Amino acid sequence: MSIEIERKFLLINDDWRAQADNGVVMRQGYLNSVSFDNEQKSSVRVRIAGEQANLNIKGATLGITRQEYEYPIPLADAHELLDTLADGPLIEKTRYHVQHGAHTWEIDVFSGDNQGLVVAEIELASEDEVFARPSWLGEEVSADTRYYNVCLVKHPWKNW
Repeated sequence: MSIEIERKFLLINDDWRAQADNGVVMRQGYLNSVSFDNEQKSSVRVRIAGEQANLNIKGATLGITRQEYEYPIPLADAHELLDTLADGPLIEKTRYHVQHGAHTWEIDVFSGDNQGLVVAEIELASEDEVFARPSWLGEEVSADTRYYNVCLVKHPWKNW
């Protein structure tokens, strides 16, 4: 079983940019609407990151630990799936990587309907793993479903 342990944070400033890579533009959508108050067990995501495309299946459970499976798919198939079958609006963002301590942080700078939202994510080996907190790290939002990408499709940040 593939498990993802991920924590999400808001940022208090842009100091992370001095250490970030060039970033990669991402476009992603969901093939099944998911709501955390119904009986769906998973979300199915198509993501294009630069010239790479993946199909991702993630458990629709709350918390920082969830089942996750990811598989590469042809880029043309991903474009077709996003354009014809994905719920809209699509998630548009640029993902940057920042090395801090023993971990690589993923910083998502959203555009489109979520313009202005910036979220940092860290993947951990265990829920209680200790990690160095960068000075630019703000409030943790791991338990707030509004920040899940699958929820940002139906309730974009611009409408909060």
